[in-house]
Amino acid sequence: MAGGRKIIIDTDPGQDDAIAILLALASPELEVIGITTVAGNVPLELTSKNARKVCELAGRPDIPVFAGAIRPLVRHLVTAEHVHGKTGLDGPVLPEPAMPLQERHAVDYIVETLMAEPERSVTLCPLGPLTNIALALNREPRIAARIREIVLMGGGYSEGGNVTPAAEFNIHVDPHAADIVYRAGVPIVMMPLDVTHKPRTSKARVGAIRALGTPVGLATAQMLEFAERFDIEKYGSDGGPLHDPCVIAYLVKPELFSGRMCNVEIEISSELTMGMTVVDWWGVTERQKNAMVIRDIDSDAFYALLTERLGRL
Repeated sequence: MAGGRKIIIDTDPGQDDAIAILLALASPELEVIGITTVAGNVPLELTSKNARKVCELAGRPDIPVFAGAIRPLVRHLVTAEHVHGKTGLDGPVLPEPAMPLQERHAVDYIVETLMAEPERSVTLCPLGPLTNIALALNREPRIAARIREIVLMGGGYSEGGNVTPAAEFNIHVDPHAADIVYRAGVPIVMMPLDVTHKPRTSKARVGAIRALGTPVGLATAQMLEFAERFDIEKYGSDGGPLHDPCVIAYLVKPELFSGRMCNVEIEISSELTMGMTVVDWWGVTERQKNAMVIRDIDSDAFYALLTERLGRL
């Protein structure tokens, strides 16, 4: 919505990415000026298609979608069809998108937009691997001083990783890109697994979204029910975590979250711990604090916000 905080969502949909996009498009506090896609949960062709499907589901085919990096900076692409299904958006049956994919590359769009918009007026919201953001910073280092903030989902510390014992998926896919982003001097808010594992789905929470009785409510409930099966089996929990919407909820209602400034370093040398986010939570080093690391969330208020906003679409 014009007049809200300007954001660019960088994403690899993914059911939780899709729900984050829906939440952003339903929130008047935010103005989604563009969506950029990256290879991650599924290959780039599918993430680019899925982002457009979600925009059309929300009734927002006017949102420009730009395809970005087809693979990580250094390593081979790792995907997560075993979690998200072969399309990346299994659960609901959504029509093929009619809206076009923009011709410009996502990295060009990010750089050109940040250089054209007023300084520190645009927030980047990466929901997947950080490849596009790192490429943009490398291509035009001046954008680092122009970004208002990067609010991202990625990493973990006290809970370890969800792909390896040390690494969370988004950072694991492209740790070298994450290293560039965390060293760029841009204000960062980090949503690690330590917080995103807390707002779990439940029958009541999913039922409230389904009860909206709208195409968006039904599709969201179907996404949640498909995605949660993996985490219920893996963790033995009574529901699945909802990772990426935490990024958007933080921008809409930051009072739902708490954390502290920490130094965060990305491991890029050891194969054993590749992609680990080393969080100095207790300040035991003298390394500069470079990220607000979120650890706690009001889960009931989070789902109340999500349900109310989805009801607007």
